[in-house]
Amino acid sequence: MDTPTKRIYEAVKRIPKGCVATYAQVAEMAGDRKMARAVGNALHKNPDPEHIPCHRVVNAKGELAGEYVFGGAWKQAEILRSEGVESVDGKVDLERYRYR
Repeated sequence: MDTPTKRIYEAVKRIPKGCVATYAQVAEMAGDRKMARAVGNALHKNPDPEHIPCHRVVNAKGELAGEYVFGGAWKQAEILRSEGVESVDGKVDLERYRYR
């Protein structure tokens, strides 16, 4: 069954290691740029973080999620750093790391 949530998860799976995407970017990849808020909701309920890398999704300013579901922004930063994405003061340089 095709649902917006399933399309969101499939979009997030396409973000490669070493890159991040914004909520709006994921929404667009999932077929509807207007559902950026739905992206946040879906990622918060991520049933399979090992295969759906929601840590690679940041806000429009490149900021990490303050309420990161797996333990806070510091944990998201740690996982991103292990993939080669640096953050400074809770923010990722979108010019450098944005998925294109």
